[in-house]
Amino acid sequence: MKKSFVLSCFALLLTAAVSYGQHGLHNGVSSVIINNFQQAFPGASDVEWEMDGELYKVEFETGWAGKDHDAWYDRTGKLVRHKEEITRSSLPRQVLATISRDYKGYRIDDVTKITEGNKITYIVELKTFTKEWKVTFDAAGTQLYRIAD
Repeated sequence: MKKSFVLSCFALLLTAAVSYGQHGLHNGVSSVIINNFQQAFPGASDVEWEMDGELYKVEFETGWAGKDHDAWYDRTGKLVRHKEEITRSSLPRQVLATISRDYKGYRIDDVTKITEGNKITYIVELKTFTKEWKVTFDAAGTQLYRIAD
């Protein structure tokens, strides 16, 4: 009797785990959004979905180095915003020129590219031994914002 009860409980837990794995994986995200995401980022790994206000936010990694990405989709499946970790060498030359001119002695630490529609901005962490700035540039190299980091 005890053995069949234990086996029944185990079977119930296994069924619940499989069911959760199939249905809880994408947290209620529609198949249209998931399909659009998979087409836009076919090599994505470590994918995690959550709601961010009215938008569906997905955090994921790409490439062998595991570059971090965040993407936001609206309810229709349209990609609204994409934030990605990029390398210094991926910055437009205009941004690099502005940094060389206005931030002599600073080193580039982290670089993030944000795409919203046709608008692209870059957030660059600049550091010296005594100062740290998080600076936002547009694609033309114009400084938009600067905050102490």
